[in-house]
Amino acid sequence: HLLTAAMTLGWQYKLITAAFTSGTSKGGMSRLLRRNRVFPVVYLSSESSSSTEKARVVFLGTPDVAATSLSRIIEKSREEDSVFEVVGVVTQPPKRRKRKGAPEASPVGKVAEEFGIPILCPEKAKDKEFLDELETSMRPDLCITAAYGQYLTKRFLAMPKFGTLNIHPSILPRWRGASPVQRSLESGDDPIGVTVLFTVSKMDAGPIVKQTITPVDENAQATEVLPYLFDIGTESLLESLPDVVSGKMTMDTAEKQDEEHVVAAAMIDKSEGVLRVWEESATTCHNKVRGFSMWPGTTISFKIEDTEEIATVKVITTRVPKLDNFSEKTNVVEIGKKKGDGLMVICGDGSVLELLEVQPPMKKRMDGKSYWNGLRGKKLEWVTLPEAEV
Repeated sequence: HLLTAAMTLGWQYKLITAAFTSGTSKGGMSRLLRRNRVFPVVYLSSESSSSTEKARVVFLGTPDVAATSLSRIIEKSREEDSVFEVVGVVTQPPKRRKRKGAPEASPVGKVAEEFGIPILCPEKAKDKEFLDELETSMRPDLCITAAYGQYLTKRFLAMPKFGTLNIHPSILPRWRGASPVQRSLESGDDPIGVTVLFTVSKMDAGPIVKQTITPVDENAQATEVLPYLFDIGTESLLESLPDVVSGKMTMDTAEKQDEEHVVAAAMIDKSEGVLRVWEESATTCHNKVRGFSMWPGTTISFKIEDTEEIATVKVITTRVPKLDNFSEKTNVVEIGKKKGDGLMVICGDGSVLELLEVQPPMKKRMDGKSYWNGLRGKKLEWVTLPEAEV
């Protein structure tokens, strides 16, 4: 239907085809598209353009949260009074999701396929073939990024005349970098927020188009906070698009970030997931459980009476019970006295961390009470790790 409409209006078009095989060469179009599909890329001739022409938007993203954003943006673009249209999607190349399965498109790639939108899947966003194809075929007026996962070059950023907008889940300039939600929860931030900003070469340093601040529950985890913030950020972006494509909101008119208040959201190391209860407070450990719920998760090490082995248990959910006084310091773990209570871990400073859900080695996740019942009355103690004792 798209091709028919294009020919009827006298538009030029070309077909991009790409065979998706495991042996694709480094160069060439097949490596860029990675799809066994035919995509129409429509070129408007100069005589068909008009003052009412919609802005051409290219979306860049990869994971589930970005796929949800893309769906909402496409939905909005198809409203009668929309000022933009989504003409292309850029995402990471397909990967194997199962050990013996075939490579699958990213969540964003699957949404683009569902809506019949052309896709580019470069190995690197700096690849010349990719940039050439983006510039000549998709010809973006505006780009939107949401958890794309690659650095964008100066050539890329110079391409769209309205610039590139990014959805960043933090209150910039606080938490610039790769792990903003994780670091904000780990630090116990309240409120939290999401920022729509123009992208510049320096990471997350561009001027702010719109910022939304929201309170967060003290027990909320990254797995629920991240999609929540992206939902808010997507709506904020859509509200801002008319001003951006009209030229009212530009890099010059957007709010500059205060460099004196920058806080970096460093990448997370797997070792950070260890709950160091011997030296960290209950609140610190609880916030690590919240922040690292997606990856790497959090663990605590137990010694069970009459066994020599140390059991490293995954900690799924926790809370810090409201207690009037700190408890006497001990590494002995007990079950709470009330119905629904979890495992009570007394940290090195005497504060109490309650383990509500845990996952023992080689077993499914379970509540603290079930884990306690499985001990059959044996004494349970938390232990320091060998490297912590050195």
